[in-house]
Amino acid sequence: MIRKQSELIKEIAQELDSGFDCYYNFKTDEIVPIPNFSQFSHKEDFKEVFSDSLYKVEKHKADFIKIETLESFESFKIMEGFVGQLCDQKLQSELENALANKKPFQNFKHLIDHSDYRQDWFDFKQNELEKRVENELEREKPARNKELRWKTNKQFLPKFETLL
Repeated sequence: MIRKQSELIKEIAQELDSGFDCYYNFKTDEIVPIPNFSQFSHKEDFKEVFSDSLYKVEKHKADFIKIETLESFESFKIMEGFVGQLCDQKLQSELENALANKKPFQNFKHLIDHSDYRQDWFDFKQNELEKRVENELEREKPARNKELRWKTNKQFLPKFETLL
């Protein structure tokens, strides 16, 4: 059964927020979440845990759209966007200060977790991630419709054979 577009976008956004790259098979409507290889210190652990998923994606690579987790600067921009729309001037100032100093992610999280705006932050971040996913899916739509393959210079997955 094909899921609604909004459900698909929400699910992918949640996987991204958990640190997983998502591979969406537009023919089967399947989402295959795989963490970024750089998050693992041991190649053996990675291939053991994710070998089935890696094989599935590599075998049907042309049917998948890869949506990557956010880079640090992208997450930072989302935090700045949240701070910019706050009405609470005191918290806004504290968060701006946190973002301008050392350990901005840690300090931002600490301030948000101890504020009345924690759920607002989660909702804002989820909404921003969903917008990003929707844009990625829309951007890839022309390529899917024309059955174009991934560009050879774009890394899709670590070579599965090298992980075996």
